[in-house]
Amino acid sequence: MSYSIFLLRFVDGEVVVLDAERFRHVTEPYVVAGDLEEGFSQLRAEDGGEADLYHESHGESGMLCVTATHFARGAMLGVLTRLAAALGASIVPQDGGALIFHEKERRHLPAELQGSVVVIAPTEGPIPAKTSASGGASIS
Repeated sequence: MSYSIFLLRFVDGEVVVLDAERFRHVTEPYVVAGDLEEGFSQLRAEDGGEADLYHESHGESGMLCVTATHFARGAMLGVLTRLAAALGASIVPQDGGALIFHEKERRHLPAELQGSVVVIAPTEGPIPAKTSASGGASIS
């Protein structure tokens, strides 16, 4: 069974475009298949962990979301965390909640996510385990 996380950038409760060049800069060293133009990239981290990323641009509106699936624990979670931080994106697990890097980002989330948000510190390592007391937003 696959688990997905979504990297979304919010401003005033609305999803806004992600920076494709920042995406390329962070992911390029790890791409083993696909590319930005294809809307799909398979990444492999230094410890061999992989992830599938879906990131199709939608015409003039640009790239609104990066979906990560089939991702390994370990170094790949660090790559995904650094990608989210570089994009200024929130990490939204498929089962609810949101992870943000700075408290000031909370006000930009949609109302339904603001109550279940966890603030994490951007690091070189993976996303911390058990990030939420409520059971949501735990992806490690």
